[in-house]
Amino acid sequence: MPLPRRDEVHPSDHATRALLVSYQTVRRAIGMTGLLLPLALWPLGWLLFGVEVQDNMSGYYHTPMRDVFVGALSAIGVFLFCYEGNDWVEDWTANLGCVSAIGVALLPLDEGKDPLDHQSLVGYAHMAFGAMFFLTLAFYSLYHFPSWKWKAHEEAPHEDERNLVYWASGLAILGSMAAMGVYLVLPASLKAPFNRYNFMFWMEWVAVWAFAAAWLTKGRAIVADLAVEVLALPTEALKRRVRRH
Repeated sequence: MPLPRRDEVHPSDHATRALLVSYQTVRRAIGMTGLLLPLALWPLGWLLFGVEVQDNMSGYYHTPMRDVFVGALSAIGVFLFCYEGNDWVEDWTANLGCVSAIGVALLPLDEGKDPLDHQSLVGYAHMAFGAMFFLTLAFYSLYHFPSWKWKAHEEAPHEDERNLVYWASGLAILGSMAAMGVYLVLPASLKAPFNRYNFMFWMEWVAVWAFAAAWLTKGRAIVADLAVEVLALPTEALKRRVRRH
């Protein structure tokens, strides 16, 4: 069942404070799942089962790490389903993210095929859901998470530095998608050098860790708050210097 809206929660009420905490828990859960997924697929998969780095993360569906891949994406989908937005736009963003995450998890790429050269509709559906998944996460980072003066938002320490994290996250996701898009349309002769270094896998890793950083920051995770404090040090030092003068 979706959580009550945050604008319906009064912070002075003890019972509703727990609901605010649960919102943070959902955010942290999404962020931690994204943070751990690439590590679980490659280093852990290689250590436990000898699975080499795949051409892309979706390729792990056809390895002994299938359950990790499907489970992580399904978990993110469930978390997004439970995530109630501040308005109908954020609600629909969460719903699209949920559907796309589940679609990526349950509709695999064709094994051993180029992402643009599938033999089944399932493979093409996987690509469409994957693009929609990353786009919804970029939209969260660039639109929903930053503190905009023209719309209601949650107050948090060092809002400017947090906004920097969100914008950097969204741009990193879009940049990774653009790089993968260019790679996919290259002729085979130009793709070969990139294939040797599993280019798609590393671009997806960048995008996944970018969205993880945004959700952990929004969820006020300890490590993210520490990073924000470090980002804020130059600004705080400048403010103190100005006040002394």
